[in-house]
Amino acid sequence: MTAGTVFVSRLIPEPGLVLLAEGGARVVVGHEDEESPIPRARLVAGVEECDVLLSLLTESLDDELLEANPALLGVAQMAVGHDNIAVGAATRLGIPVSNTPGVLTETTADLTWALLLAVARRIPEAHRYQVEGRYKLWGPNLLLGADVGPGAIGRCKTLGIVGFGRIGRAVARRAAGFQMDILVHTRSRAPVEAEPGAEWVELDELLERSDFVTLHTPVTPETRHLIGEVELRRMKTTAVLVNTARGDIVDEAALVRALSEGWIAGAGLDVYEDEPAMAPGLAEAPGVVLLPHVGSATRGTRGRMATMAAENALAHLRGEPAPNPVNPEVYETEAYRRRRADR
Repeated sequence: MTAGTVFVSRLIPEPGLVLLAEGGARVVVGHEDEESPIPRARLVAGVEECDVLLSLLTESLDDELLEANPALLGVAQMAVGHDNIAVGAATRLGIPVSNTPGVLTETTADLTWALLLAVARRIPEAHRYQVEGRYKLWGPNLLLGADVGPGAIGRCKTLGIVGFGRIGRAVARRAAGFQMDILVHTRSRAPVEAEPGAEWVELDELLERSDFVTLHTPVTPETRHLIGEVELRRMKTTAVLVNTARGDIVDEAALVRALSEGWIAGAGLDVYEDEPAMAPGLAEAPGVVLLPHVGSATRGTRGRMATMAAENALAHLRGEPAPNPVNPEVYETEAYRRRRADR
């Protein structure tokens, strides 16, 4: 059994809490309101009193917070991303940081396709048309959308994938069922060349040739606003943009103009530049389907994310390398050894 306190910043799915308790940890949940962030003061107080912090993307774990507890043994993030954590500071302080990679690949790829199809076939609009009682008679011009597969004219559509990690490759595999041509732009050509049917191209060419463009790249200084006015104007006027990666990749104000002025036909978004806020005019723009960051929101995936975070947290408590380390080099530092010795 593992003794120690794990401070869970916000309520996570039950499988994670059960695993922590079964592992001998004392579990403290800092905030149970699903619709509001944990207050900063409560987060700091929780960190000061715990052995391990189990965090979410919604918290800012900056230098000040990480320095609040000289005895903190680790941070277990329940997310793939860790942009919210000052990982460099954590390493300097001797604090291991872990995450939950891989588990949400297939689920997020599914949602990418759900958005792509929903925009192309105008699913939300058609739903509202039906439930509002506006459907009186079938008509040949009613709610016409775009084909995703070859359709009646038999022309294969082109899917452009920006970023080709686990999720990008999973999206590409699904495209085979729609007989799509696949263009990819990513830093390394190697994974593209290993994927049958995928062709690496420069970003400009991808945007110009694709009927659907989907984003799966991390946010870096180079990829922030990777898709802005210039890029949106390069796309076909019939094209659809899908973003289930990070909101900062797209210049949202430019996207509103693109949709409102008809530079592109539509967009499906699960993430936003200033999340949860949206750029003015986005909600009213034509051809959009907007979701509240639910890319990994299935019971199975979120439950597994919670148990992975719990497994990492218990490893932090035991002084073992976490199964999914973000900064594995920390285990070789004198700061980490001092932190464990003080325990």
